[in-house]
Amino acid sequence: MKIAFVSDAIYPYNKGGKEKRLYELSTRLARLGHDVHIYTMHWWKTAETVRTEDGVHLHALCKRYDLYHKDRRSIKEGVLFGAACLKLLTATFDILDVDHMPFFPVFSTWLVCKLRGKKLYGTWHEALSPSDWVAYMGKAGYVAAAIEALSTRLPYCITAASSHTSHLLVQQHKRSRNVAVVASGIDTPVISRIQPANVPCDILYVGRLVKDKHVDELIRAMTHVTQQYPHAICIIIGQGTEQEQLKRLTRQLNLSKQVRFLQPRKSAEEVYAYMKRAKVFVLPSVREGFGIVALEALSCGTPVVTVDSPANATKDLIVNGKTGTIVDLDEQQIADAIAAWIKTPKKSLPAQLTAYDWQTLALQQVAVYTT
Repeated sequence: MKIAFVSDAIYPYNKGGKEKRLYELSTRLARLGHDVHIYTMHWWKTAETVRTEDGVHLHALCKRYDLYHKDRRSIKEGVLFGAACLKLLTATFDILDVDHMPFFPVFSTWLVCKLRGKKLYGTWHEALSPSDWVAYMGKAGYVAAAIEALSTRLPYCITAASSHTSHLLVQQHKRSRNVAVVASGIDTPVISRIQPANVPCDILYVGRLVKDKHVDELIRAMTHVTQQYPHAICIIIGQGTEQEQLKRLTRQLNLSKQVRFLQPRKSAEEVYAYMKRAKVFVLPSVREGFGIVALEALSCGTPVVTVDSPANATKDLIVNGKTGTIVDLDEQQIADAIAAWIKTPKKSLPAQLTAYDWQTLALQQVAVYTT
């Protein structure tokens, strides 16, 4: 099959859960013999608009616009990339699969498929309620909620990246027809051969430094953790709009020796090494469509502390008290959970995590397209 994916951001140029998922699935689909193309923005530094990486053909539909404006997703970027997707009218494909975020490309690719007599497939990582949108955007959130609700009606088939998202599509948008679940995954062969990093690391966070990740709560929790474990080291790996504010908070709380910031690592293997060294992984995000980094941490034998939020699918990966702890978004509760895991010897985690291997998931994605 000639499979065309549409996504405004791609790995490794932008490192996030949805980008990693697309990279892992697309490269494996290419290895299975499919002709795989990704239509995106111009992320690479060289001038060519088409290039091939890891067997996947990348197409720049437009120049790269900033994904974020201040601390929120950029509406300008979404609209301009969505408009650029109309160029797909001249592309050839058997399957067109569009990433739901930032919604505007769903409308333009739907029009492309309508005019071309093709079925549109979509990939959904999360589904938000109107109250979620209002909390994120203020009154403009009602408009965003309406746009999301309409976008869920357009694809012939939706792939939900988790059972949690599939449930929310029904609950929030009454979309139950032609919804398949293909989870995000882990690279089990690679993870199994990685050795722990030779650096001090007790608590670890990996991800974007943006408002809804609530990394500030982790930093505040460290003020309580260090009362019990004064030499505990928390490493935060990532970048984003909140980075300078988080560093400033760290200095204000006199935690500069205990909380250390690192830029995104050059390879996934390096991240896994930190995960294997850490005693606990903390993901205080209230919005996660799946939580790949949490699954990766679990596969490294590291327990995960995450937040009990309706929009956080990560909590579904955790067996509370056994493979991690689910807490309220509260610095004291986060600190108590961290302290409990620091003093608990690490052990191997459930073997059923192998069901999340990317190769298995790629075959499931093929089945969605061929059923």
